[in-house]
Amino acid sequence: MYKNKAQSGDNNICGNNIAKHRKAMEKPNSQRALADKMQLLGVDLDKNAVQRIESGKRFVTDIEIKAFAKVFGITIDELLK
Repeated sequence: MYKNKAQSGDNNICGNNIAKHRKAMEKPNSQRALADKMQLLGVDLDKNAVQRIESGKRFVTDIEIKAFAKVFGITIDELLK
């Protein structure tokens, strides 16, 4: 078992919340649209990276977490719950 995995076995604890908030966004709310919004904030993600984050297969950096929170208009704490 890897030391950096969550109890669920995922590589992050915010992927489910990212997916939930993305789906609640105004249309378009695709993974591609979210990646585009992140790129406008200077975070280089593509739709495949968003998919891997949401499924828990990819680690999320602090810079990315901060940008996701900004895109969704929520606090970092809300994203990490």
